[in-house]
Amino acid sequence: MLLEWGDIREMRVNLNADIGESFGRFRVGQDEELMRIIASANIACGMHAGDPTVMHRTTLLANANGVSIGAHPGYNDLWGFGRRELKMPLTDIEHLVAYQIGALEAIARANGLNVTHVKPHGQLHNMAIVDFNIALAIAKAVRSVNRELIFVGLNGSELERAARKTELRFAKEAFADRRYEDDGNLTSRREPDAVIHDTDEAVRQVVTMMTEGVVVARSGKRVPIEVHSICVHGDESTAVPLAKSVREGLERAGVQVVPLPKMGL
Repeated sequence: MLLEWGDIREMRVNLNADIGESFGRFRVGQDEELMRIIASANIACGMHAGDPTVMHRTTLLANANGVSIGAHPGYNDLWGFGRRELKMPLTDIEHLVAYQIGALEAIARANGLNVTHVKPHGQLHNMAIVDFNIALAIAKAVRSVNRELIFVGLNGSELERAARKTELRFAKEAFADRRYEDDGNLTSRREPDAVIHDTDEAVRQVVTMMTEGVVVARSGKRVPIEVHSICVHGDESTAVPLAKSVREGLERAGVQVVPLPKMGL
């Protein structure tokens, strides 16, 4: 995002990670290490992953590292990590998302902290990218809980349209560790090359996004893109070195990495 103050021009972007995805005795991700790199955390809310104790611990960890706190609601699908398609009435989706945001807000407030954004997880996010009615159900849930929350979703998707419809602030998200198709959507995880593990490739992708305003699709096509926030998936084994390299690459390119509330959306 390019900001202007008189003759001063600078690029800012948020770096976020999906995090807090452990459950009970089962540990997922490297939250402590990632929190020292990112600027905003999308914390699982107990449906696809996470539990009350993990949520409590993760909010405190975020605060200790100056990282803004966001809710990461998904389908109630622990077995599938929220990445399986579920058929649900729109009202059920709305209530499911509101429930998860409310749960994280309660835990954050108990610790004297605030939730600042919401980003849908996994297959719920993927379906909402292309289905306006699902996107609108999610947006309505966000607005019903707290209309000041920043709604995070894929650039140019139905999530962005739903945010405008409900008058929510919208952060256009891009991904450091995912490949793209010619229409600007993410490559399906069914494809073997959907996830980027190579740190150099991830750095090239995000720096090109920020400095040239395009993302290079799998076909080689240069697709226009506007970015407020860049995501690294915390459950990937390469998350920490990739996130570290991405942040360093952005800063070398003159891009300031800031928490989401400081993006001025």
